[in-house]
Amino acid sequence: MQPFDTKPYTEQLDALFLGPARAYAGLTVDFAEKLTHAQLEAGRAYAETGLAQLRALVDVKDAEGLRSYMEGQQKVAKELTERLKGDAEKVASLQQDFVQQSQKLTEENVKQATETASKATKSA
Repeated sequence: MQPFDTKPYTEQLDALFLGPARAYAGLTVDFAEKLTHAQLEAGRAYAETGLAQLRALVDVKDAEGLRSYMEGQQKVAKELTERLKGDAEKVASLQQDFVQQSQKLTEENVKQATETASKATKSA
């Protein structure tokens, strides 16, 4: 008695389910890594700015120093607002890219699944 050949079924399982699941998982991990790096970079920048402002405040010795410090706060606020806007745009771009790649992956997987199912139907 000849052993049962499971290779075609394994290939179908991989083509229909396992391959697409691995591809989507890889895409998701890449997105999470990029998003995490963006968040860490932003957090570091905000922390450095906050600490620099605290150091500048500690260095205030007189009324003139306080006035200078307060004037600098407007500049810092403007820079932080611009940084926040840029960070939000970066995250939105990452999300948009993820959605586009997910859609492309889904289209490719549907096409491949259709082809695999068609081949399986013809060989049956």
